[in-house]
Amino acid sequence: MVRYQQPALEEFTDQQVRFAPPARRLEHLRRAETLLAETDSNREYPYQYVIYRITDFRPDAYPDLLIRGQDLVGDLRLLIGAMARSLPAMPVETMAEPVLTLEEMSKKLNVTTKTINRWRKKGLIGVPVLVNGRRHVGFLPSLVDPFLNANKGRVEKSGQFTQLTEVEKDEILRQARRFVRLGAAVNLTEVSKRIGRRIGRAAETVRYTIRNFDRAHPDQALFPLLTGPMDPATKQMIFSSFRRGIPVDTLAKRFSRTRSSMYRVINEIRAQRLMDLPLDYIGNPSFDDSAMEPIILADMPGVEDFEDHRRQMRIPKDAPPELASLYETPLLNKDQEQHLFRKMNFLKFKASRLLEEMKTPTGRIDPHKVRRQDLDKVEELVEQANLIKDQLINCNMRLVVSIAKRHGAASENFFELLSDGNMSLIRAVEKFDYSRGNKFSTYASWAIMKNFARSIPEEKNRRERYLTGAEELFDAAPDNRTDEQECLASAEQASHKVNRLLEYLDPREREIIRMRAGLDNEEGMTLEKIGEKLGITKERVRQLNVRAMKKLRSLVEVQREEV
Repeated sequence: MVRYQQPALEEFTDQQVRFAPPARRLEHLRRAETLLAETDSNREYPYQYVIYRITDFRPDAYPDLLIRGQDLVGDLRLLIGAMARSLPAMPVETMAEPVLTLEEMSKKLNVTTKTINRWRKKGLIGVPVLVNGRRHVGFLPSLVDPFLNANKGRVEKSGQFTQLTEVEKDEILRQARRFVRLGAAVNLTEVSKRIGRRIGRAAETVRYTIRNFDRAHPDQALFPLLTGPMDPATKQMIFSSFRRGIPVDTLAKRFSRTRSSMYRVINEIRAQRLMDLPLDYIGNPSFDDSAMEPIILADMPGVEDFEDHRRQMRIPKDAPPELASLYETPLLNKDQEQHLFRKMNFLKFKASRLLEEMKTPTGRIDPHKVRRQDLDKVEELVEQANLIKDQLINCNMRLVVSIAKRHGAASENFFELLSDGNMSLIRAVEKFDYSRGNKFSTYASWAIMKNFARSIPEEKNRRERYLTGAEELFDAAPDNRTDEQECLASAEQASHKVNRLLEYLDPREREIIRMRAGLDNEEGMTLEKIGEKLGITKERVRQLNVRAMKKLRSLVEVQREEV
């Protein structure tokens, strides 16, 4: 989505759209179009001068702001488009000047209606009008003339357009078949450009001719568009490619689909992922008070002191390397905890509300109707909530270590106990009700110790019940030796099963499992090394690894496969 280069002009546009009366807005549109036609991209313009040219009023805001001409051209086009779309549809009889419809503009300028619509993206202004009770796009001379004067060459060239003869159409199709047969530049866009240069026609005209032939003769189509539903694997591949930064146009060409179908698939996968998110939150009456939102979303109290303390922290010399990262984050005081828990739950609350608004009466999200801006907003809210959750977890990890040390005597593996306690800490962060006024450490300590009270006796019972002396264990062990070929076959079969299961994971989860287990013929990497490679914290890597392993276990149970 194209964005404003100058936030000041974006703010001005918002004020115009929301508060300016329609008649005044229309006048400002005319003046903005005139200013756009006169703008020199190589000059700089004071902000106050720009607003004066549009509104005939010189504001006091931003007295020192200078706008580059190149940025001003782009922002004025955004401003003009936003104001034109915001105008209410008015009866054509009430307009102060004659109004031309889309078809009348096409005849007057001797161009197609498609050309007129392309010009609208270049700055030609059309306003909504009512003709015989029906909504149409109307063109006012006062808005059209500045565009025509600034684009004389483009208008004259388009006006000289003549319809393709049958001979020219046959030549276009002949050359297109030749490109397809040779296997060179078989992309429709590239083929259209090459043929257009050869015969002296616009690439869009050539592309339109080929596409019309393909629609009329699907059995002989040169560049057939695939139709019908896609399988889940293809949809996931499209979504993963889009997340890696591959443009939608490229994906449409790669999968022989339209751009709209690509966006529909991407929205469908995004919506499904959001529907599957656990957005449980601890509610509070303040969430419904819009006046409280700026306070809730503000930085936590004492954030400067917290960051200073973080920079000054030193890892104890006797700390094991595996626990060194726990001493990089200071503890939170009660006010900071309360603020962060409230903020995290409020972000989840807003994300949940947005999701509910996007759902249809059937309880699902329609990918055909959902807006990308809404999906972006929900994902942004969830990401912010997860960042706060990670901060709360990191600030309380030493609490788990402290409790695990007190119970460590009953367990042979301290780090397994620590991992178990970390899972209890994560659940405690999600379930803690900050509004009751308790410190989180009190609630978390109870949850961790309760979990230890259950898990430690179970481990002790398992050890006493199943482990025997070394000689008895050796005598009772079956002879599992096999020949080399059987080992290789078993290893290959296990590798195949593992790779099939990994296909069900998200790309990042799959990469973490591979690096952690050393599945790519490499030595398994530590959580810290994986975090450095992926640009995330070690704790986040651990969480993703746990989540991925849980998914794999569920798949194994469902498919009854042993890995």
